[in-house]
Amino acid sequence: MAEQRLQKVLAAAGVDSRRNCEELILSGAVQVNHKVVDKLPAFADPEEDVITVHGRKIRPAQKVYFLLNKPKGVICTNYDPQGRKKAIDLVPAHERVFCVGRLDADTTGIIILTNDSELANRLAHPRYELPKTYVVGIKGQISPEQMEKVKKGIWLAEGKTGRASASIIKRGHVESRIEVTIRQGLNRQVRRTLARVGLPVKSLARTRIGKLTARGLGPGQFRSLTKTEVAYLKKITQGEASAGL
Repeated sequence: MAEQRLQKVLAAAGVDSRRNCEELILSGAVQVNHKVVDKLPAFADPEEDVITVHGRKIRPAQKVYFLLNKPKGVICTNYDPQGRKKAIDLVPAHERVFCVGRLDADTTGIIILTNDSELANRLAHPRYELPKTYVVGIKGQISPEQMEKVKKGIWLAEGKTGRASASIIKRGHVESRIEVTIRQGLNRQVRRTLARVGLPVKSLARTRIGKLTARGLGPGQFRSLTKTEVAYLKKITQGEASAGL
């Protein structure tokens, strides 16, 4: 195998995210063929070179892909000083996995976990506009004007959000429910968008990622992605397939 950037090799082996692997290299924690590498750029062949992190030899990881229905209260980071339950604790992966994107602790629904850093980086990139669908519980009623603002996009600190698909599932005086599909991945985008148009969120659940759904998965349950599903995700991030629903 040809040489690759060292941080990419480490991330592909499940050591950490690519950015954190860069920090590991710069800290002097990484050796290639028994020599400390602490400068970037650095390169290595994962099949030919002996690579260690903190003295522990790494090996090319077998790629794993999970779809988890995240319960409320579970966080999507790999490290938490508060000791809260993490999404990675809910899948029995022998390889180190991480979440593709994030759902905040109060948001439930599906999220992909993998150790395939290259695919994860592409899935999280806004260029591919992978649609994500949410079912939202709203306090009170929803006006047509509010729905139209959600669909057209609004201004947040990062700029204007893209157009969204939105429909009313249930209209009530005390609580209403809507379905919203977005193609961006701004931090807490759905909650912030709805708050800006005066719609207080009571509950938020992600029900679809592209063509992947929560069907058959109760809260806290997971399944491995099929080969067909993995191939679909790879194709849409290479511009070879439609990401649509």
